[in-house]
Amino acid sequence: MVRADPAAPGAWQTDMAGAEVVVNLAGERIVDPPLRWTPERKARLTRSRVEVTRQVVAAIRAASPRPTLLVSGSAIGYYGSRGSEVLEESAAPGSDFLASLAQEWERAALEAQDAVPVARVRTGIVLGVEGGALAPLLKLFRLGLGGPWGDGRQWWSWIHRHDAVALLLFAIDGRLSGPVNLTAPNPVTVAQFAAALGRALDRPAIIPAPTFALRIALGEGADTLLASQRVLPARALELGFRFRFPALEAALADLLR
Repeated sequence: MVRADPAAPGAWQTDMAGAEVVVNLAGERIVDPPLRWTPERKARLTRSRVEVTRQVVAAIRAASPRPTLLVSGSAIGYYGSRGSEVLEESAAPGSDFLASLAQEWERAALEAQDAVPVARVRTGIVLGVEGGALAPLLKLFRLGLGGPWGDGRQWWSWIHRHDAVALLLFAIDGRLSGPVNLTAPNPVTVAQFAAALGRALDRPAIIPAPTFALRIALGEGADTLLASQRVLPARALELGFRFRFPALEAALADLLR
């Protein structure tokens, strides 16, 4: 194990030599209450992604022998909030903070493309009980305090953690390059997500979290909960990837059993 600050050059970079594939998913949590999106916080979010990626790219370019592939993290925030528009990998980017951050993150990764193929995995909401978006929701819903947030009509593009890992391995084995949406093929609205989680826990899911309350609690960071992104994994499906959990109900049942 190597412990270092990957946003700064150091001895850790020499470990790239001889690695067959580099997977870079580094980045601080976007939503981390009670931290709000101050200018300083935004700078940390950017540095933890963009600067780390630049240092990874520098290490790849200097390695001998070089890795054969870079799988670099990105996020569906790349597309911005787009209502009910279906978003495949060819969709244009958005213009808000998260979209700009994802674009800068991807540009940093693409600095390696003259040396190795670069796959940019645009990750959606990964569902797992140990962390991520689901863990804090479980606490509320188990107490019977859960429900939709915002107006409930915004689209959430989720993926079971098993499929997220499997799709990363699929990208590695297939030596994919270019953008790849890391989401399940059946996104749902927030209202549908809340209802499904309530059913899975046998708890009511009727207490809403209105937009104004989220804005008070999280400030601009509430954008992550209120954004609507109906993202489809078009490339994965086209290339024959088979999701183990394409439907939310089965995914929740597996995670909560």
